[in-house]
Amino acid sequence: MTIKEAILKVLEDNVGSYTYLEVLKMIDDKNYYNWENAKTPSDTIGAQLGHFIRQSDSRVKRVKGKKGFEYYLSKYESELNLSAVVEKESLSKKAVAKKYQERDLHKLLSSYLKSQNIYSKTIFHEKSANSKDDHQKWVHPDMLGINFLNLKNQASNSLLKVINKSDAFNLISYELKREIKSDYELKKCFFQAVSNSSWANYGYLVAFEISKNLMDEMERLNQSFGIGVIELSGNPYESKVLFQPKFKELDFKTLDKLCEINFEFEKFIKQTKTMLTAPEEYLKATKKEFESFCDDYFKTDSEVEKYCKEKNIPIEQEGKIV
Repeated sequence: MTIKEAILKVLEDNVGSYTYLEVLKMIDDKNYYNWENAKTPSDTIGAQLGHFIRQSDSRVKRVKGKKGFEYYLSKYESELNLSAVVEKESLSKKAVAKKYQERDLHKLLSSYLKSQNIYSKTIFHEKSANSKDDHQKWVHPDMLGINFLNLKNQASNSLLKVINKSDAFNLISYELKREIKSDYELKKCFFQAVSNSSWANYGYLVAFEISKNLMDEMERLNQSFGIGVIELSGNPYESKVLFQPKFKELDFKTLDKLCEINFEFEKFIKQTKTMLTAPEEYLKATKKEFESFCDDYFKTDSEVEKYCKEKNIPIEQEGKIV
């Protein structure tokens, strides 16, 4: 009996939804497979179950519950109380979500962006002039980023001059939210992202939890206004770009306004200019200084796990939400 056959056999004999570890236990209990040459049977079972889903094998489906993904045979779907499994997971995740703050997600996003060769910087609106003005939140991005497309010595003395080099860089705006669960929340967050990214080459709306029911409306808004959408993950390197943003030219009038009211935004722009205009012999030192100014990011997976645990941010490990 193959591993695939063993999985189908235990799901056939046991009506219900099960995690990959529960499937493994049932296989072992029945001695359906000899693991003599397998170093990590649990990983093998998890991979095969995932293969069923990725290949859209109609025989096996899965649902996300409190214990992680649970797998079952499609033909038993009408007999299972899957809503109870989903409800338990939803309540559990909702309770955890109340504990972590939006700002706790910034390091996850900066780590994801760094893996994409994008330097980022959090912009604290409370440090801006007139920070008590509630309308400021419709001016500042939560984070801004830069992607140096061709970092070489540029013989110019100002950002305004080097922007004529179309292959030099992209400036990017990020509006970050914990969750987007309703159509109202989507529109409010989306148009905040539109407002806060008017100056940038690209604008993104980023959220940790996004309702799948909003995908059609999100796609419509993306096509109409050009704002991209990123679904952030507890494991930042598993974050997904759901919708790509549209390129637009920099708005220097708004850039100038943001530089006037926020020191860190101004410093980021100045540091960018310095990076682009540094003589060849000073480029390495200039880059090091720029990196130290930008947001910190995770260096190892263990750092990610420790951080998420401390901040009560849900993270999926081996098919389980912890």
